[in-house]
Amino acid sequence: MGQLGLGNGHGGLLSDRCPETHPIRACEGGLSRSAGRVDASAGSPGKVRSTSTACDRYGGTVDTVSEATRWLDLVEVDNVRDLGGLPLAGGGVTRSGVAYRASTLQQACAADVTELVDVRRLRTVIDLRLPDEAAREGHGLLGDAGVRVVNLPVRKADATLLDVVVPSGTSADLGALYWQLLAGSTEAFVESARIIADPEQHAVLFHCAAGKDRTGVIAAVLLDAVGVPADAIAADYALTSERAARVRERLVRIPAYQNLPNVGQGVFAVDGTAIASFVDALRATYGGGGEFLLRHGLTDAELAGLRAALVG
Repeated sequence: MGQLGLGNGHGGLLSDRCPETHPIRACEGGLSRSAGRVDASAGSPGKVRSTSTACDRYGGTVDTVSEATRWLDLVEVDNVRDLGGLPLAGGGVTRSGVAYRASTLQQACAADVTELVDVRRLRTVIDLRLPDEAAREGHGLLGDAGVRVVNLPVRKADATLLDVVVPSGTSADLGALYWQLLAGSTEAFVESARIIADPEQHAVLFHCAAGKDRTGVIAAVLLDAVGVPADAIAADYALTSERAARVRERLVRIPAYQNLPNVGQGVFAVDGTAIASFVDALRATYGGGGEFLLRHGLTDAELAGLRAALVG
């Protein structure tokens, strides 16, 4: 399989309160603790009770702004959605139009670039792919659109082929994989938060290849840091399942990704419980996404800026 930028080993320092090498396993009971059902009341303006298979697979329902308003329906990029509209533990929802998560943008057509740059006011792209992966695949038309592109690779310490870590055709331990990505990429998490905290950088879009694993762990830490409940984080992650087939079909046209597993297998498995377990471990080990970011270099002022940007 082509290189998607993950590796093995632990490149970052875990907390001394880390329950074990893979604290995901120590927190397996955390999903039932955090995954309450929060349904929107009938007739609640601007909100719907999600009934998607993504949420059903996770095992909960979440009071959110309609999924349809969070998806960006581009022509040549399938897995793009707004981080806005997600419920907050203290009430309200995250702010729309500030940060977007996506699959690779290298195939974006002129109409897609116009939508992102002129309509969505995109100023900054955070590319979570490995440097050689990003250099090989490039950024397509967006690279010439006057948008700042920052490469912040999310990986384990030593880069290897992704299928060594998550073999196709197996029920991969994605929760443990996500913890290893956190350990090996602390700079990427902190700098992503720092960029989104700066209003001069807005709007910001962060992406990897499929927009699920590397993008998913960044989104999980950021959303937890600003107060989005674990069940809503998991439901958002699981939304990728709705477009996974389209994402895979587009990726396999690229030589580096021709041997991707089928949807639902290996790295193309989409299960919200994996990211929910990751969030539970994040909270058990560090106290949450905000505390993780502070411990690894984000300042109190920058964390406040992140919350102001995404919450208001």
